Amino acid sequence: QGKGLFATKNIRKGETVFVERPVVSSQFLWNALYNYRACDHCLRALETAEENAQRLLGKSSLVLPHPEQCSIRKDLHQQCPRCQVTYCSAECRQAALEQYHQVLCLGPSRDDPTHPLNKLQEAWRNMHYPPETSSIMLMARMVATVKQAKDKDWWIKAFSQFCSKTANEEEEVVHKLLGDKFKGQLELLRLLFTEALYDEHLSRWFTPEGFQSLFALVGTNGQGIGTSSLSQWVHACDALDLPMLQREELDAFIDQLYKDIEKESGEFLNCEGSGLYVLQSCCNHSCIPNAETSFPENNFLLHLTALEDIEAGEEICISYLDCCQRERSRHSRNKILRENYLFTCSCPKCLAQADDADVTSDEEEEGEGETDDAELEDEMTDV
Repeated sequence: QGKGLFATKNIRKGETVFVERPVVSSQFLWNALYNYRACDHCLRALETAEENAQRLLGKSSLVLPHPEQCSIRKDLHQQCPRCQVTYCSAECRQAALEQYHQVLCLGPSRDDPTHPLNKLQEAWRNMHYPPETSSIMLMARMVATVKQAKDKDWWIKAFSQFCSKTANEEEEVVHKLLGDKFKGQLELLRLLFTEALYDEHLSRWFTPEGFQSLFALVGTNGQGIGTSSLSQWVHACDALDLPMLQREELDAFIDQLYKDIEKESGEFLNCEGSGLYVLQSCCNHSCIPNAETSFPENNFLLHLTALEDIEAGEEICISYLDCCQRERSRHSRNKILRENYLFTCSCPKCLAQADDADVTSDEEEEGEGETDDAELEDEMTDV
């Protein structure tokens, strides 16, 4: 679990506890193959809400009401002049350039399959099918950030504050992310990672033990990020003050739209990625959390919001499980937590159910034989 985060003042239900920017973040590599378009730095969706809905629905004639509620500004979008990676603004392009993009810019080699970075990314796609639960490029940006930094030791210290594991625990996390053949896969990734990014200052990260530790760090601390211009448009429409009849018509339109999109596109609706957040990573888990994370600004800014009143001095807890997982039996919940986060929960709900039989929920039994990878960060892509 995290180190623990406690309220310094009374916080009311619905109040924002904090808004946090990640130390580093990266969108998932599968985004591009699903034709998602997100800012390569802050993950802001680059499509308008209408374009987003049209693509997901496969219907170019769709027109959304209240288009003014979409905040996407295409006139501000910019590309890296060397590799054509797209950003939502000049500010994001400059921020990426200053932190890590000088090292990672592929330039004219963007489509060259023999370039070391492209070989690394292709290997990752072949090992880690969607839904992605982490990204090799988050680790690449960590290395690139240190390589570009004037004060390399400051950044190494910043990354070292995230939860570290023992060798056995790290192996469990890696096994969970890469499956039964993880040792061979991990070694291939390490060799490609070294070829693409080796730096003497970070030599420990490129050893077999150091690479496994780095992998476990992003596996246990990586916070999933989900962005969607359509979702943001829906939230903006929900806040509109409309006459009752117009409100009912709009709500019915949105409900039907989501049903149609789910039928057409399935589960992969958001631009997704992961990031490392200092404060969020300090939050411990509870199966009855008093706060939750979200990304209401359609970018990587994490909002932690109180789900109930929290008194000064009280611990702020989030759930590492999604809503469906939290309704499973205590045994099922702790199976997921042990496998993915390496701890057994002792929250009030789990303690109250301590005498329950160690049986899995019907829901989990139905899913036996399927991969558990999808469970790792389900709750983390909610917007």
